[in-house]
Amino acid sequence: MKLIDNYWMKIALNQAYKGEKRGEIPIGSVLVKNNYLISSSYNSCVSLFDASAHSEILVIRKGGKKLKNYRLYNTVLYVTHEPCFMCSAAIINSRIRRVVYGSYSTKKHDFSYFMNLLYINNIKHHIRDIKSGVLLYECSNLLKNFFKKKR
Repeated sequence: MKLIDNYWMKIALNQAYKGEKRGEIPIGSVLVKNNYLISSSYNSCVSLFDASAHSEILVIRKGGKKLKNYRLYNTVLYVTHEPCFMCSAAIINSRIRRVVYGSYSTKKHDFSYFMNLLYINNIKHHIRDIKSGVLLYECSNLLKNFFKKKR
């Protein structure tokens, strides 16, 4: 499983780099079903003038269109950074089976530092399979370097 997770996370990282080149916060996502790419995206809040245009939201929208269903049963979402509260809610509502992410927030002012919606088990459609820290170094350094350049 580790090799497969690393493979798809590298593709998510490529999406993040695309976003960075366009001036977006470099977070990328891919949606996979039966080990086939369904959709991929990167953060596009700046270019779309849309605060909800996180990579996870965009990949879920594209995936729903491709699969012709808003329920993304038996899919796996790979994302370079821990999903925020908004994205976690969309992931749960779309019934994604598994979530794999790279870096995670360690800042005490981030909501996910206190609570990540994905880890609450008493939600009706909670995610049962979550893996964090995949290509952690690459994912976290991409974000750290992006914000260092901005300052």
